[in-house]
Amino acid sequence: MGRKVTLATCSLNQWALDFEGNLTRILKSIEIAKQKGTTVPFGDGVLSTKDTCLGSEICAELWNPRSPHVDMGLDGIEIFTNSSASYHELRKADHRVNLVKSATTKSGGIYLFANQKGCDGDRLYYDGCAMIAINGDIVARGAQFSLKDVEVVSATLDLEDVRSYRGERCHPHMHKPYQRIKTDFSLSDCDDRCLPTHQPVEWIFHTPEEEISLGPACWLWDYLRRSGQAGFLLPLSGGVDSSSTACIVYSMCVQICRAVKDGNSQVLEDVQRVVSDSSYRPEDPRELCGRLFTTCYMASENSSEDTRNRAKDLAAQIGSNHLNINIDMAVKGMLGIFSMVTGKWPQFRANGGSARENLALQNVQARIRMILAYLFAQLCLWAQGKPGGLLVLGSANVDESLTGYFTKYDCSSADINPIGGVSKMDLKCFLQYCVKRFQLTALISILDAPPTAELEPLTDGKIVQTDEADMGMTYSELSVIGRLRKISKCGPYSMFCKLIHSWKETFSPSQVATKVKHFFRMYSINRHKMTTVTPSYHAENYSPDDNRFDLRPFLYNTQWAWQFRCIDNELSDGRKHERADVEELGVRELTSSVYV
Repeated sequence: MGRKVTLATCSLNQWALDFEGNLTRILKSIEIAKQKGTTVPFGDGVLSTKDTCLGSEICAELWNPRSPHVDMGLDGIEIFTNSSASYHELRKADHRVNLVKSATTKSGGIYLFANQKGCDGDRLYYDGCAMIAINGDIVARGAQFSLKDVEVVSATLDLEDVRSYRGERCHPHMHKPYQRIKTDFSLSDCDDRCLPTHQPVEWIFHTPEEEISLGPACWLWDYLRRSGQAGFLLPLSGGVDSSSTACIVYSMCVQICRAVKDGNSQVLEDVQRVVSDSSYRPEDPRELCGRLFTTCYMASENSSEDTRNRAKDLAAQIGSNHLNINIDMAVKGMLGIFSMVTGKWPQFRANGGSARENLALQNVQARIRMILAYLFAQLCLWAQGKPGGLLVLGSANVDESLTGYFTKYDCSSADINPIGGVSKMDLKCFLQYCVKRFQLTALISILDAPPTAELEPLTDGKIVQTDEADMGMTYSELSVIGRLRKISKCGPYSMFCKLIHSWKETFSPSQVATKVKHFFRMYSINRHKMTTVTPSYHAENYSPDDNRFDLRPFLYNTQWAWQFRCIDNELSDGRKHERADVEELGVRELTSSVYV
């Protein structure tokens, strides 16, 4: 009997599995067992071979505080397997790797981690990362982001390394005994003595910017090739958000070209089917982007030349098929219908109109852009004599979604949104990465420009309206507040109590209170918008999507009377303490002067 084993694990796309065939075989096996009167134990068991013992845990059990591998290791099981469906989140990969390493650090052993990969037909992207670990070291790993449907990882390991590790470090503990199912085969071979064993490898983790570039891009490609559509259409405004979506599509094209160059026949077959050209072979990402990606700048009388030029320059650098559309005729037609019925013509606030008129006029522009986006997505290729339609991409970031800073059923309403789970601050870092990685210099001016919806009249041709002024806080502040609400589950009072400490160098307690109250008023007033939010790539737990990751109500009491009163009481008590401290300080100064 040998001592070395060669083990394999994998990452695979669920679309590559024959679910129906596998289920049929399982049902047939159960029926045969019933006919023979065969019985088997029900519960946890492990497989005992002639040379070792294998146990298994499923997906989430690796993340549990009392994972099965703990008792298995204490019971002598040497090899653990995990068939996982662990989806991608920003900054999550190191936690996953550390858990696998930790599983074999404490009591030794070999851990085989297999994972799903690709789009699951929903908001999640499974990022592979199959790996093999022994005694706390990773010895083999698969790619985290890849267009391959199946990727196999293997390693040759010495079972005696596990036994010597345990002999030196492990001590007797109470543990759950596992029923062993004995087999008459072994995993090792008598002639394995000369086989070299795999050595530890260093895991280089992607930065968050690289993850945004790769994860959503792989998700978009998997979604596109399964959807039967011919590409994407994006309303490109020349701002950070829509530019981020455009860069992700360009990154997708870069990965496709690289996969084809590396000999991935499945990707080549899929590309040829999507573009309806069986002889096509993508080599240049810009040329491929022109085939798959249409961008359009939807100008109104409130749009500036600066944003128009920024959108045009970025489209030229990534190679998208770019359109310039003016929506003024449609806006005036819509308002003309309203005026014909009511005899009223609403005005912007800058022209003497009320707040209601001002908001309604902004929303009309935004919603017409959504209608035009879908019209061009359906008929753009038809007008060019090409088959198929386009998927409309959204570009609302997670911060705007959480606060409801967008128009319901505007061009944030789309088929899918690759950045809907990413914060504004992360998107800015991502665009800075794209400037260097893809040499997209047009992004520099986009990053320097103040974020604006451009829905109100310009003054002397210049933008007056900005997003941060409309929201009453900066995106940096909103990112902090949003995480406290979504991840830490903070209400108004608990959020105030946290922020008066973390923001004490910047804001007074009363200023913090004002920002917290303003956020919760916006949050509660606009919460209903989350019921129609575009399905977004799930990038982190900081996601506002109530359909799957946020099940809280969408109708709140917008006054928050009890919580806001608690904040006011805290402010009042704080002022009393401040006055008491001042008085005490004055007494001390007086006393010290007397002694002097």
